[in-house]
Amino acid sequence: MQKTPRSFYKPLAIGAPQPLRELPVKLERMIHFFPPQNEKMRAKVPEMVGKVDVILGNLEDAIPADAKDAARRGFIEVARNTDFGATGLWTRINCLNSPWVLEDLMEIVPAIGQKLDVIMLPKVEGPWDIHYLDQLLAQLEARNGITKPIMIHAILETAEGVNNVEAIAGASPRMHGMSLGPADLAASRGMKTTRVGGGHPFYGVLEDAKGDGVPRTLYQQDPWHYTVAKMVDACMAYGIKAFYGPFGDFSDLDACEAQFRNAFLLGCVGAWSLHPTQIDIAKRVFSPDAGEVIFAKKILDAMPDGTGAVMIDGKMQDDATWKQAKVIVDLAREVAARDPERAVGYGL
Repeated sequence: MQKTPRSFYKPLAIGAPQPLRELPVKLERMIHFFPPQNEKMRAKVPEMVGKVDVILGNLEDAIPADAKDAARRGFIEVARNTDFGATGLWTRINCLNSPWVLEDLMEIVPAIGQKLDVIMLPKVEGPWDIHYLDQLLAQLEARNGITKPIMIHAILETAEGVNNVEAIAGASPRMHGMSLGPADLAASRGMKTTRVGGGHPFYGVLEDAKGDGVPRTLYQQDPWHYTVAKMVDACMAYGIKAFYGPFGDFSDLDACEAQFRNAFLLGCVGAWSLHPTQIDIAKRVFSPDAGEVIFAKKILDAMPDGTGAVMIDGKMQDDATWKQAKVIVDLAREVAARDPERAVGYGL
């Protein structure tokens, strides 16, 4: 049973900050991961600020068990000593059934909770996981005098999580958004692949037989299309953000770009970047094309109040295309505020 509307936006602890009713407007084309236990990688964080929209200290997968404490300490050190400006500061904590998660929260929130924007929660199965973290964060915020709520970002990486995706999206006013976690989700579903995101050469549709032994073409399909679309629907319905997650083949930049672009076209606002080469791909893909922005501006200029119908360049435009144009132009304005070069191309 969900909370009543009257109770939904009440703080969950006496002295905790008031929950947000609208997400802050922030450009989040890429969430760039770094391993905080690695001193060399920590040293690179200040130069990454300004190059990425979000920087995330990873404490979960890819961090060895004997390095968990060092990663946590390293993240706190970086957060304390770095001015992040307009760049978002996130962390991915360990999953709720791990032996490290309580230390993650009990040490990080008191130390740098005022600077921390978002906590990414792995392997979310249902709204109960969000409710647990929501309550605990409120208590820690109240106890430590934190004045802005720390948001929650769920990773969709189990079959049960996909089954409960709408309930997860609407579980709390702390919900920032959701990311697809294709590797763990593939294992949870029993999918027969070892790839981290992207397509598979055997997943496709074979064209009709042509007879006489003529070779038939197998058209490769996207095994993540359904899940991404379902996630986007749930996120948009509840006013939060959808993201594509990791693309594991760092050597195949073209395939990475194609996967990111599919996600962008379906409604995702960003993706994870696990390697520096993926940062520019995410910037390029999740920033609207200059030609589309210019055409969208024509639609908005021709229909100032969003009503009626007009012909532009031989194409009919009406209130539906006006809404599409507004999505593109609003995103372009966010990009232009951080990227002067693209601002010129957009004419903004």
